[in-house]
Amino acid sequence: MMLRTFNLFLGCIWLSLGVASMAVEPQAELWIESNHPHAPWSNITLLCRSPARVSSKFLLMKDNTQISWTRSSYKTFQVSFFIGALSESTTGVYRCCYWKEKGWSKPSKVLELQSPDQLPKPIFWIEAKAPPLPGCNANILCDGWIQDLVFVLLKEGNTEPVDYQVPTGTMAIFSIDNLAPENEGVYLCRTHFQMLPTLWSEPSNPLKLVVAGLYPKPTLTAHPGPILAPGESLSFRCQGPIYGMTFVLMRLEGLKKSSYYKKAVKNEAYFDFKSLKTQDTGHYLCLYYDASYRGSLLSDILKVWVTETFPKTWLLVQPSPVIQMGQNVSLRCQGLMDGVGLALYKEEEEGPLQILDGTSNDDNKSFLLTNVTDKDAGIYSCLYFLNWKTSIKMETYNTVELMVVAWPSSMFNIGKTITLQCRVSHPVLEFSLEWEEKATFPKFSVNGEFIVTNIEGQGTGTYSCIFSIEAHTDICSDPSKPQKLARPRVTGFLTWNSFINEVFRMSLFVQLISLLWLVLWIRWRCRRLRFSNSSHLISGLVREAWLLGTAQGVAMLFILMALLCCGLCTGALAEEIVIMPTPKPELWAETNFPLAPWTNLTLWCRSPSGSTKEFVLLKDGTGWIATRPASEQVRAAFPLGALTHSHTGSYHCHSWEEMAVSEPSEALELVGTDILPKPVISASLPVRGQELQIRCKGWLEGLGFALFKKGEQEPVQQLGAIGREAFFTIQRMEDKDQGNYSCRTHTQMQPFKWSEPSEPLELVIKETYPKPFFKTWASPVVAPGARVTFNCSTSHEHMSFILYKDDTEIASSDPAWGKPGSSAAHFLIISVGIGDGGNYSCRYYDFSIWSEPSDPVELIVTEFYPKPTLLAQPGPVVLPGKNVTLRCQGIFQAMRFALLQEGTHAPIQFQSASGTSVDFLLHTVGAEDSGNYSCIYYETTMSNRGSYPSTPLMIWVTDTFPRPWLSAEPSSVVTMGQNVTLWCQGPVRGVGYILHKEGKAASMQLWGSTSNEGAFPITNISGASIGRYSCCYHPDWISSIKIQPSNTLELMVTGLLPKPSLLVQPGPMVAPGENVTLQCQGELPDSTFVLLKEGDQQPLQQQRPSGYRADFWMPVVRDQDSGVYSCVYYLDSAPLVASNHSNSLEIWVTDKPPKPSLSAWPSTVFKLGKDITLQCRGPLPGVEFVLEHDGEEAPQQFSEDGDFVINNLEGKGIGNYSCSYRLQDYPNIWSEPSDAVELVGAAGPVAQECTVGNIVRSTLIVVVVVALGIVLAVEWKKWPRLRTRGSETDGRDQTVVLEECNQEGEAGTTTNSPSSASPGISVEVTVPI
Repeated sequence: MMLRTFNLFLGCIWLSLGVASMAVEPQAELWIESNHPHAPWSNITLLCRSPARVSSKFLLMKDNTQISWTRSSYKTFQVSFFIGALSESTTGVYRCCYWKEKGWSKPSKVLELQSPDQLPKPIFWIEAKAPPLPGCNANILCDGWIQDLVFVLLKEGNTEPVDYQVPTGTMAIFSIDNLAPENEGVYLCRTHFQMLPTLWSEPSNPLKLVVAGLYPKPTLTAHPGPILAPGESLSFRCQGPIYGMTFVLMRLEGLKKSSYYKKAVKNEAYFDFKSLKTQDTGHYLCLYYDASYRGSLLSDILKVWVTETFPKTWLLVQPSPVIQMGQNVSLRCQGLMDGVGLALYKEEEEGPLQILDGTSNDDNKSFLLTNVTDKDAGIYSCLYFLNWKTSIKMETYNTVELMVVAWPSSMFNIGKTITLQCRVSHPVLEFSLEWEEKATFPKFSVNGEFIVTNIEGQGTGTYSCIFSIEAHTDICSDPSKPQKLARPRVTGFLTWNSFINEVFRMSLFVQLISLLWLVLWIRWRCRRLRFSNSSHLISGLVREAWLLGTAQGVAMLFILMALLCCGLCTGALAEEIVIMPTPKPELWAETNFPLAPWTNLTLWCRSPSGSTKEFVLLKDGTGWIATRPASEQVRAAFPLGALTHSHTGSYHCHSWEEMAVSEPSEALELVGTDILPKPVISASLPVRGQELQIRCKGWLEGLGFALFKKGEQEPVQQLGAIGREAFFTIQRMEDKDQGNYSCRTHTQMQPFKWSEPSEPLELVIKETYPKPFFKTWASPVVAPGARVTFNCSTSHEHMSFILYKDDTEIASSDPAWGKPGSSAAHFLIISVGIGDGGNYSCRYYDFSIWSEPSDPVELIVTEFYPKPTLLAQPGPVVLPGKNVTLRCQGIFQAMRFALLQEGTHAPIQFQSASGTSVDFLLHTVGAEDSGNYSCIYYETTMSNRGSYPSTPLMIWVTDTFPRPWLSAEPSSVVTMGQNVTLWCQGPVRGVGYILHKEGKAASMQLWGSTSNEGAFPITNISGASIGRYSCCYHPDWISSIKIQPSNTLELMVTGLLPKPSLLVQPGPMVAPGENVTLQCQGELPDSTFVLLKEGDQQPLQQQRPSGYRADFWMPVVRDQDSGVYSCVYYLDSAPLVASNHSNSLEIWVTDKPPKPSLSAWPSTVFKLGKDITLQCRGPLPGVEFVLEHDGEEAPQQFSEDGDFVINNLEGKGIGNYSCSYRLQDYPNIWSEPSDAVELVGAAGPVAQECTVGNIVRSTLIVVVVVALGIVLAVEWKKWPRLRTRGSETDGRDQTVVLEECNQEGEAGTTTNSPSSASPGISVEVTVPI
């Protein structure tokens, strides 16, 4: 007899750990009835009942063989099977089952009839309603099969029964209250008739009762690890501190069937699983007990995953994927699996860059890159990291491209430009840029971009931007935060270009100083000249004029040279500045002492903008308390600790982005430890006869709220702790409800601590217009960067409109008086940002009468959170008139969910959830409900930031499943021993499939497919695998929808007959529109020939010719008929047992062969003394390549392998190259030329262009300098010569006589004769010798 070991603690564990129970199929109930109490075996009847109460067909089995079945003419849930007198032929093991819509149910429990002098053996098991610890209660159930029996509970070691019962039915329940160690042991159950006390049943199987918690808990580990793929081996090790114990391993998802016992080896036991299955996934724990069944505490739960693919991970970057050089960046990797290590990878890197083990994988751990440089830029991804080997596939949801830039960009050089971008989060007509240093500067722009040029250093200064809207062009917004543009400071290393520029500037300065000195020297020399007569005076004046003219010419040459120097090409740098007003953040307080909130207080600041980098807390408007970096939830905490007198004051916070600071949050005022902060009260416009909600926003969670009305002492309404805000409702607004209201908050425990009253709110009922019609032109669920237009309209004429976001006015529109008819306004958001989401509404008015607020429109900005999953229950295919539930499963809690249907303007349903999922119910669906559905989730507190949409789910409302398609991969024609996968594909997702084979009763099933296709692998193909297959859907839910079979697929095995030959007429290359005949020649008669094409899973054609050859005719061929063909054949006497493949034959349908590809190795840039290899590659074999160079008529080179070596001697290698090829069998047919590849010099095209310009300018400079030298040399030659003569009279000192070299004299006149020199016209300059 097998020892059945159901343990008390199993059910208790199940309930105490909160593990979701698995759906168990209802089991049939079987029992005995007899109408002869004194002789029950003389006439017995077996009764079978369906728990579902919907069956009309039942089956009775004996010893696993069907002996009887019945089908009622009407729906019933209970039938009887007459047995009669119990004899040797009727003894045995009985079970029954009932018919369901998808097959027979699970059989009932076993009823064993042995002999007329013994009752059937009862069934014995335990129900536990509390953990298996001392003091627990437990129920022991005994089923005796027959009514009106006496049930006796026995315990091993006791001579007397523990308990007995006489129930009215077939089952007795023995209760054991307040479990204690003395209750441990082995229990049995027996039955006997009341009228026949001597007629007893066999004892039931023994049942062990173990009370846990008397020994220390063991440790449970898994080797090689708790996460493995199906088919791999796993070993559990349960180790305790005591030797000689019996160990038990349990899986919580199947306690009755998943318990394993093993005697310890010393103080531990090993439980081995040789080949894991996906159903082995679950939560495992273990314990041990001694010979007296005293048990230990339960081990910690060990979660085991058996999966082929990990859930995808996703990577987030903080503060931004564009990071300043030298800063730190945090890469946050998230996934659905807890306790698993994570690894960070970078593209083109072999191994992981960083690893986080499973213990570090929590909400506060990220991959940190410190002091980033250009080397850190690249594409990053993250995957799960395991310390053991496994074949599990790992995928990532996204990659992050990290860009490292050099900031700041608010510095620019002379002559450079900067683009200032002004951005706001709501519709704008026009932007204006203001410059503080220049009042008349304003520029205007529609898109908010302004180009500022720093000519001669005049662009530096302080800028700000404002905007206006179409309705009020004369009213402008407040200016943005000023942005200062400055000259760059000289830091870091000078580049070569900057060094050359500085050298030229210094050279220009030195040349100008030299020119000035030269001009002054010439003028000084001219003034020293003395003329003795008028002719010499005129000559001196001419000389002076000539000298001045020469100096001016030299100056012009220097200016020209300076201009040429300044014109040297050094490139340009364009920089951008973003001026972007950011939305104001939210400030609140939290405490972990609700009864004494001032004991430990923390202020929190949160921003609706996803690009926030840092938060700043201010006190009393000016004092900077602290700064905190933004977390992934875009918030920061500022702990204050215990509130003291120094903490009192008014607090608000700012959020900082890349180059902008937000508006301040609403002020939070801390008055003291006895008074709570003042709340904020608000309400929409009151309308007579309608409901009105008054919002009271506090600053702390866990507080009560009270609403007061002026003139009344007691609160009008009071609400308990429901968060940081409360909504007071006036059901029907009447005149008596008008007045001034305020609200206060208080602690929950008495004596109450109250806040100061809020500012008063006056409620006045005014005459109103009906609410306007408000909508978006496109869907209100948009991605960042989308364009959104709000349309607010009414039938009243000449109205002004106001647009609100979250009850705050953001834009308005004036009436169009010149246009009769209804009024409307369009509010445009050109490019939606993450902070633009929220609840929008509008109103209209004229003079003193306002309309009611419109119905709100929720604008949801997606692509901020990972996408959810969407499933249909009971399935995606439903009958018309039935209900279907769509479950949207998100990742984060307390989100709001929206259901979208393809083709609809807005979400069709909304739901808020406290957990991570919601159920959307579609009532009584019809044909119009068919279509693709998706869902998103978003947060309502911060600008409706939403997730990516889920993968679309197709819902079919029909009475017939769509027909699937069966295909084979890699092909339906395979060789013996090869593996093949049969794919059953259809448009319905989440449905199982059944594969049928012609002539075979059994079917292969694939249950619960999560994709839209089912895979049936067939390994090691043999003769038994040959045949015709089809498939159909097999939904795993009860449904009466008709199911259609797929197409029939013939699985053919090759390699068993001699291969045929394949020829093509007229040739392997034909033009489009021609006819082609493929001739397949076999070696055996009475054969069927099959034409195959590479890449096609199914045969193209089949023929049954009378001879040995089949001609496959392909009329009017097209480009898609190009490819590689082959053929096989099989005998009619052995269908689908085919020959070897023929030789492959490639056919090209084209006027010209496809163009090749051309690439350069190692690069397209020539280096000094290095050659470049151009590699030309085409798709066809047996070709000859030719290389062509632009500007040369004849081909450059020919090659059979496509490699061409190019050198750059004398610069002849630079230019554009292309290549083509021709077939060797068809030398007159050339392919199209490849795309051109440009080979350049070492500096590249831009640098080459810049270098050429510099060479031209430098050449001009050299020419100018040489010309200047020639001019100066000629002028120096014409300069007066210096001559020295001796003193002739009066003993005068020696003098130097300056004579004019080009003085004109008459013939025969000696100009240097002393006698002919007139003293009156000689000019003497005394020079000391």
